[in-house]
Amino acid sequence: MPREQGEKVVATNRRARHEYAVEKTYEAGLVLTGTEVKSLRQGRANLSDGYAYIDGGEAWLDAVHIPEYSQGTWTNHSSKRVRKLLLHRDEIVKISHQVSAGGYTLVPLRLYFLDGRAKVEIGVAKGKREFDKRQTLRERQDKREAERAMRLRNRVGE
Repeated sequence: MPREQGEKVVATNRRARHEYAVEKTYEAGLVLTGTEVKSLRQGRANLSDGYAYIDGGEAWLDAVHIPEYSQGTWTNHSSKRVRKLLLHRDEIVKISHQVSAGGYTLVPLRLYFLDGRAKVEIGVAKGKREFDKRQTLRERQDKREAERAMRLRNRVGE
């Protein structure tokens, strides 16, 4: 059987882009058990409550829900366990400096398979205030209305 090629997205955290202003993103590997990988291959995961943190020079992913594998036995994994992230040491140092400077947090943005290996995209982000969220929604709505007006104008001009 040939190795998997390309990227297959399992889960995205749409709420993170709404609630946080993402400054920089990093791709990290995940340390998973066999039943977790099988559950992810079925496309089952939830990143909405998840967050990452640096502890003792290691990166950890917490509160990400990967449900138990349906055909698993007593060796099945705990669905909300803390999982280790695989990053280069210089990336961990850079991230920890940004987070410790204050105001920044690590949020998981996407969970996907890249060439058969599970990866998570984490973002160094700053929380948005309520007016920032409203402004983002307003800008998106204005852009949509402008595109609609251009489409109508082009249609009438034909």
